[in-house]
Amino acid sequence: MRSLSATALALFALAATSCGSAPGDRSSERSLEQPASWRDLGAAARPASRLGRPASARDIADAAITIFPDGRGLPPGRGSVGDGARLYAERCAACHGVNGEGQGDFPKLVGGRGTLAAEEPVLTIGSYWPYSTSVFDYIRRAMPYNAPGSLSPDETYAVTAFLLHKNGIVGADVVLGRDNLAGVRMPNRDGFVGDPRPDVSQASVRPKPSGR
Repeated sequence: MRSLSATALALFALAATSCGSAPGDRSSERSLEQPASWRDLGAAARPASRLGRPASARDIADAAITIFPDGRGLPPGRGSVGDGARLYAERCAACHGVNGEGQGDFPKLVGGRGTLAAEEPVLTIGSYWPYSTSVFDYIRRAMPYNAPGSLSPDETYAVTAFLLHKNGIVGADVVLGRDNLAGVRMPNRDGFVGDPRPDVSQASVRPKPSGR
């Protein structure tokens, strides 16, 4: 029994020494303290990867392309319905159909007015979209499907004008640009409600009255 007690005492002494529990010794506490800055810890632990580079002002400007309902963010430029018809035939009709009727997995862009309350509503630019500026924004970001972002501002205005014309929203002689696109009122403008979340500024998402 004496040999077992001696062994236990030896293990206890070893544990006490390794934990640094001597009176006045705060080294064990310091070892558990958080670093002065988590950023410093990350920098110390992270090896230099040499990947990427800081974003330049041009990089940021190229990515900041959001168009708001009231027209903020629209670039300079203008495009006619006639020019849009030509561009649509060249760049869009292969997927969305000659008249925007859609085909295969590519959706309809034209028609569907008055179907939103039906059992199977037809959601198109003319029947569903609330803002004309959203049409421009989406085309500039995502179309044409095989080369998104390849259209110039003038070309994007033109295709937007053509699609609004095909949906009976603007006339055949209309030229749209930064000064008048936001004033085009969409048929379903009042079919949407504002975001009720308290952290969303309604002033930033609702268009300003245009009087048109």
